[in-house]
Amino acid sequence: MAEGNWLLIWSVTLLAHTAHSCPEKCLCHKASKTADCKNRGFTEIPARLPPEIQILQLQNNRIWRINQNAFTATPLLKILDLSNNSISSVALGAFQKLRYLQVLNLTRNLIHYIENKTFSFLPHLKELDLSSNSIIRLPETFGNSTGNITLLSVKHNKLQKMERILLESLPNLKVVLFKDNPWQCNCNIFGMKLWLESFLYRGGISDGIICSAPGVRKGKDLLKVPYELFGACALRAAPMPPASSHQWPGSEQRAWPKHGPHGEPGDGGRGGCEPKARPRPVSLRHAIATVVITGVVCGVVCLMMLAAAVYGCAYAAITARYHKEHLGPVRQHGSPEEKEPFESSMA
Repeated sequence: MAEGNWLLIWSVTLLAHTAHSCPEKCLCHKASKTADCKNRGFTEIPARLPPEIQILQLQNNRIWRINQNAFTATPLLKILDLSNNSISSVALGAFQKLRYLQVLNLTRNLIHYIENKTFSFLPHLKELDLSSNSIIRLPETFGNSTGNITLLSVKHNKLQKMERILLESLPNLKVVLFKDNPWQCNCNIFGMKLWLESFLYRGGISDGIICSAPGVRKGKDLLKVPYELFGACALRAAPMPPASSHQWPGSEQRAWPKHGPHGEPGDGGRGGCEPKARPRPVSLRHAIATVVITGVVCGVVCLMMLAAAVYGCAYAAITARYHKEHLGPVRQHGSPEEKEPFESSMA
């Protein structure tokens, strides 16, 4: 009986030790609560990680997928580094157990899409690095549950635009990195231009947005593209209200197209988004020339008006002086012809 009790105690102790031990290829540091699993050839998130760890280093492995329950056993994580792997898909809610996570590094992976709730339930997330992936779009609800983010990096991806509502859902953002994306500087990005100007005015830090298309704006900084080139965008920003609550029989309500000519999502098409060439200058140089010529013409007109005013004042002054010097004495003393009849009548 004693031997059986001893065997049971030994088994429970062994299981507890195994459950809380470090994975075979990792190095765990109890003092810093860190699990060092980088450069170990992992193809998935390792199991049997110590539940008390707060820093998990998984960079430089061959992990290709993050399953939904991958981090259930490590709810206290604050820093998670998954950079330089082969991650192409992230299960919905894969990070939902990490309520204390503050830093998430997913740079240099193969991610194409970010689902709506990928980063939901991360109320303490402050730094999110998605750079050097192949992301083509971010959902509008991206920041609904991650409003405390202060640093966001999406550089070196395939983004053509970002919704203004997405950026406005990150009120605590201090640093945002955009470079090396194929930004389409048409009406779809006009809201992003307005947001970025306001963000920089409030003291935010950004590396800017360099346009990749259309051709006349390729290589230009979005902030330096004049508002005149987006003249038609403001009119298309708000949908037209219906003229009546009733419709004629057979009529259908029209909506703006959501796909471009090449099937890009969210690109309203070149015809629907691009400002027409007639009412706007062809380039920034033409716009500047128009402003300069207008200023010169206005200046010449002002000088002509000033000269006319000076001439009028001078003419009025000369005329008044003439009347005072020549006509004043005649009216005061009268002519000799007028005096003689008066004197003869007195005699």
